[in-house]
Amino acid sequence: MDLDMDPDDIFRDDEDDFDNDLYKQREATKEFVVYLVDASPKMFNTTSPDVDNTDENHFHIAHSCISQSLKTQIINSSYDEVAICFFNTREKKNLQDLNGVFVFNVADRDYLDRPTARLIKEFDLIEESFMKDIGSRYGIVSGSRDNSLYNAIWVAQALLRKGSAKTADKRILLFTNEDDPFGGLKGAVKIDMVNTTLQRAKDAQDLGISIEVLPLGRPEEEFNISLFYADLIGLEGDELAQFMPSAGERLEDMKDQLRKRLFKKRIVRKINFAIANGLSIELNTYALIRPTTPGAITWLDSVTNHPLKTERSFICADTGALLQNSTKLFYPYKNESIKLSVEELSEIKRTSIRNLRLLGFKSLSCLKDYHNLRPSTFLFPSEEEEITKAGGQVEPPGMHMIYLPYSDDIRDNEELHSTSGVAAPCATDEQVRKAASLMKRIDLKDFSVCQFANPALQRHYAVLQTLALDEDEMPDIKDETVPDEEGMSRPGVVNALEEFKLSIYGDTYDEETENAGDKKESEASKKRKATSEIAVQEYAKYDWGDLADNGKLKDLTAAELKYYLTANNIPVAGKKEALISRILTHMGK
Repeated sequence: MDLDMDPDDIFRDDEDDFDNDLYKQREATKEFVVYLVDASPKMFNTTSPDVDNTDENHFHIAHSCISQSLKTQIINSSYDEVAICFFNTREKKNLQDLNGVFVFNVADRDYLDRPTARLIKEFDLIEESFMKDIGSRYGIVSGSRDNSLYNAIWVAQALLRKGSAKTADKRILLFTNEDDPFGGLKGAVKIDMVNTTLQRAKDAQDLGISIEVLPLGRPEEEFNISLFYADLIGLEGDELAQFMPSAGERLEDMKDQLRKRLFKKRIVRKINFAIANGLSIELNTYALIRPTTPGAITWLDSVTNHPLKTERSFICADTGALLQNSTKLFYPYKNESIKLSVEELSEIKRTSIRNLRLLGFKSLSCLKDYHNLRPSTFLFPSEEEEITKAGGQVEPPGMHMIYLPYSDDIRDNEELHSTSGVAAPCATDEQVRKAASLMKRIDLKDFSVCQFANPALQRHYAVLQTLALDEDEMPDIKDETVPDEEGMSRPGVVNALEEFKLSIYGDTYDEETENAGDKKESEASKKRKATSEIAVQEYAKYDWGDLADNGKLKDLTAAELKYYLTANNIPVAGKKEALISRILTHMGK
């Protein structure tokens, strides 16, 4: 059997097709994360003010950050896997049976696995029973060879043996407020334990595991990263100087910092950049901006609630037989069907090999804003352009590859707004100046699309979270897209707006009168009015009293019942039984 192809789909880029195998293959890249949380008494005894100036102990801050991160991760990256590990604990629970390390988990789940609703619910309650069930103690003390930090990194490394470093990003995120874990030791014992811990961390990094420290400090006592952890994660020079912001800023932004560090930077593809005379380098390309949509629907068995596997079969339209051979694609051309294989179709789409060749240079002024017809692709590496703020990376180093439009992609605005024989209206120089002044007043400084979340999606996720975790109340959703009324009411903005309106409409313009005179009926309103008129006409054709008295309303279709409801301005939503009930209630029966 042949399948006809959509002509508009033939030359569509693979990157624009979210169902193609290449896209699915890229999305198959996982991330494995181990949250390593210091549970020493110092984490419970040290407090810092939160955004509301309420003192909270550092263990609670780390706990709330991880809890929020898990709720975000289960929505945005539900196939990534996490483990939660506490160190400096009284009890021990790990496969290596090492002292001072407790791996938190729930039933029916591996230590390193996808986050589940049960994991999140029980983790949210762990603070209440932590001291009783797990306990807190100092794991590195004078007179003992126990090294809880070494043990914790060992356990985390063992958890991250799962999967290949080529197909998964492996990370350890360490929360602690102790900047010098071996400060209480002296002499050869201290040197030996420090060196073995650093070597354990290096071994993990050599296996492709990155270690990141999220330090907790206080406004009056800043976390000194250079005492130990700079060596553990390999910070030096400018990186060391820029790592630690002030403790107050760090704590206020902790959740955002964790969210940014968990942001996926997946490689789209690798390309070869040919510069000149045989010199070329390999570049990784990244899609930094993608459309955000709700997660794909997962079909579940109505009895077991287990995911269902869907299968598709093709049936011959002539014989009704199940087709065993693979289908073929064809494209109609001059009354013939040109058959194409999947490989041939892919070759047609590929206009060139994946090489990027330097042809020359042009001024940046040649690149216009309206040339951006699709999201750019980010090229890495580069030694410049990185933007950091408060110790975290806001924008990575590299450059953007802009896809330029074809000539027929650019339209002349005057052609759209002009009529035959009449020139298109143009703004005066004064109007342009006033408009520019207004734009300058309301310009968003340092704007980034990452600053604003989609409120509809946030509400969608909040509803899912409430249902999955059996929460009593839905989390508050802040709509960051609503107009800034306070900012728009500033005198400078108000004056610029009034001057712009005056330059366009003059001083005799009456906005209310103009709006009332130009108000037009919307298409939706016209459609509703037409539907109502049809319903009134059809309504008159039935003897509704007789139908109700003889119980024959149930014999009518839902569409017929809605004639009565629409004609009498009664809601039409719901099943057939609900429609009949409304009709009988309206008729007083």
